[in-house]
Amino acid sequence: MGYRIAVVGATGNVGREMLNILAERQFPVDEVAALASARSTGDMIEFGESGEQLKVKNLEHFDFAGWDMALFAAGFSGYARKNIIANPNCSTAQLVVALKPLHDAAKIRRVVVSTYQSVSGSGKGGMDELFEQSRNIFVGDPSQPSHFTKQIAFNVIPHIDVFLDDGSTKEEWKMVVETKKILDPSIKVTATCVRVPVFVGHSEAVNVELERELSADQARDILREAPGLMVVDKREDGGYVTPVECVGDYATFVSRLRDDPTVEHGLSMWVVSDNLRKGAALNAVQIAELLGRKHLKKAA
Repeated sequence: MGYRIAVVGATGNVGREMLNILAERQFPVDEVAALASARSTGDMIEFGESGEQLKVKNLEHFDFAGWDMALFAAGFSGYARKNIIANPNCSTAQLVVALKPLHDAAKIRRVVVSTYQSVSGSGKGGMDELFEQSRNIFVGDPSQPSHFTKQIAFNVIPHIDVFLDDGSTKEEWKMVVETKKILDPSIKVTATCVRVPVFVGHSEAVNVELERELSADQARDILREAPGLMVVDKREDGGYVTPVECVGDYATFVSRLRDDPTVEHGLSMWVVSDNLRKGAALNAVQIAELLGRKHLKKAA
């Protein structure tokens, strides 16, 4: 039994990954509709290894009646409506995958996280600006920012989304609120979110304070057994994962795991993930898979 699936925002970075992952994971589909804004209507987009071509349809005129599920890669408006399940922020998604096993084992009191987020997290415009600025700098042409607030090529920008009254940005606020909501409202979280000149792949330097003693060796063993995680942690040159290595992978990678002697029960680690895949598209498809399994169980 297959489903009729609509992918909204199919021509964007995340939408294309959703289509790729639906095909890779052999999601049971009878029909797929690729939806986007009017400017993309009529474009052709590839789906699956067979090279099937989907004609992009106009979202504004699309009738969702009779379709089983819709995967949205087109912003956050409309989430208050019935039967909509929202993904967490991409930087939160990879963080909580790494934190959950540690919280289960020794209960986390406090998290301090600094993110190093790729430009693809801001859409195609961010990727284009990094490419164009890098090229312009090499050839000596002017390089004025338009998508970002400052030059992104060969630079880092400690500013993602709008500023709030307390001095934090909305991206940092999301990480705090979503981590508490997903894991435990009693966890204290502080975040600093930084845009870096990387095309794909978010990285995070994470420090956790636990209620109970848990050594780095014990934590490493726990994380190795956790679903969705890969531990690559050799204390040698290159014995860790960087964004370049994580692109195209489903896993969240943990490296540089070590004890933090500045607090009673502290750990520090480096967390990396493909933000387009694990941070957005894979989560959406995994939710669809869970819904599909529940539906089949009810039908049986």
